[in-house]
This record gives sequence, structure tokens and C-alpha cells, in this order.
Amino acid sequence: MKKNILFVINPISGGKSKRNFPLLAKQHLDTDVYNADFILTAYAGHAYELAKKAAEEGADVVVAVGGDGTINEVGTALIGTGTKMGIIPCGSGNGLARSLNIPLSWKAAVMQLNGFRSRPIDTGILNEYRFFNMAGTGFDAHISNEFASLKGRGFVGYVKKAFSEVLNYQSRHYRLTIDGDVYEREAFMISFANSSQYGNNAYIAPAALLDDGIIDICIIKPFPLYLFISMGLRMFAKTSEQSRYVEIIKGRSVRIESVTNTLVHIDGEAKKIEKEISISVDPLSLSVLY
Repeated sequence: MKKNILFVINPISGGKSKRNFPLLAKQHLDTDVYNADFILTAYAGHAYELAKKAAEEGADVVVAVGGDGTINEVGTALIGTGTKMGIIPCGSGNGLARSLNIPLSWKAAVMQLNGFRSRPIDTGILNEYRFFNMAGTGFDAHISNEFASLKGRGFVGYVKKAFSEVLNYQSRHYRLTIDGDVYEREAFMISFANSSQYGNNAYIAPAALLDDGIIDICIIKPFPLYLFISMGLRMFAKTSEQSRYVEIIKGRSVRIESVTNTLVHIDGEAKKIEKEISISVDPLSLSVLY
């Protein structure tokens, strides 16, 4: 029997037009394998609604055509269902797609779906939010919040915003409880890595795995500003953990206490948390085509 596949398309992700995507997909999707439908999202949260409805109606696959934010909405909707998630990477960084070795070429990514090859991955949970690639607090959450309002999104825009904000950003004190052990740390930022990279091949946790039931907690300690570029280059060289300003602790349960009105990011989308931060892992809870 043919499988029912829905492409949920974010028309504004990554600053690229998706007008011709349905035609491209129809040209390269195996019609002996799939019956395909295509829907464009119209507002924040729409991808979640569309994916949830599709799963309830028995869709075999829902494909997120967008960036990590779109993937987050679709993936969250599919947790606990029998519906698999596909990814056509169209975002600014495409961190999860890169970690899954999904081609950045739309044509190649569509053709890869034809194999209907899937694998289960872990999902992280930060308070009530799911994350699939990366969550965090501190400087990266601050930049995610500022980045959301930029007209010129993309890697270059992100770098420019980071440079403009780093001069005035203040590190803060955190009290973390990781699998029962308490750590007091001054931190520039803390990332909770389900996969190894933010996106654009910037590896914050090179040893992180999507299916090990563990979150890599990456603590970036305060560092001299003249090392800002060097710290960034380490991520591209996969040597971030070799810096004395970086500490990576693996764990299954994390709590950051006495936090009020704190910015976090969930797969790059900024959120305000007005209570303590709690992170856990839901092992092998989402099936993804790759």
C-alpha cells in the first residue's frame, strides 16, 4: 500500500521562497511509495496543528519543510503517535538535519525520503517544551531573542548580531543539579545538546549523540572578549571541549534553581521562563526518516 505523506511548508524559513517546492517534490518523490499532500503554514504554531491533525488522521509521514523551529513544531506534534517525521532543511542553520546527514539540497532530501528509512531519536524536555536539537540559556538565548526580529536572517545576520551584543552581555551565576550532583558555576551561556551542533557545522558538543538517552550540558564560562572569535572557531573545528572555558557534563536530568524571568531558547526559538528550569530526556521517542 502507498504511504500517505504530508509536507508542512514554512514559507518564510531561511529567507528562501518555497513557491516551487511542491512542483520539485512531485518530480522527485516516488509515486509508487507515496500519496503526497502539501500545506503552507500561515502563523506560529500552525505546523504543530497541521502535523497533529495529520497524525490523528493516520498519516504515515509528516515532513517539516523549514528550519529547526518548524521541525520542533512538527516533531512535538508527532511524539507518541505512529507517524514518522521527515525533514527538508530550509532554515538558517539546519542543525538537526546536518546531524542526521540529511542533504541540504531540496532535491536530494526529497529523493532520500523514497527509501523510507527511519531511526528513533531522543527528545529533550525543558519544562513544558520539547527540543530535538538544542536548547539553552544565557548568551545564545539572548541572541535567539534578538535574532527573531531581524529582517536579514541567516548565518551572516546571526554572526553580526552576536558581535554587536557580546560587548554588553553579562555572565551570571547558575546553580545546576545534574543527576543529583550540584554544580555552582559562573557562565556566559549553558547549552543543552541533544545533537552535536547548533547548525552551520558549529559543534558545541562534538560527542553528543541523538540516541544515547543523555543530554550534553555545555557550560561556557566567562572568557576574555579577545577570545570571542577563537571560541567560535573552535566550534567549527570540533575542539570546543578542549578550551579551559568550556565544561561538558553528561546527564539525564538537570535542574537550574531559583531562576525567574529567564530567557531560554528551544531549538533556536526564544522563550521566557518564570520558574526554575528543568531538563529531562525522553529516549528514542521520535522516529525520523533519514
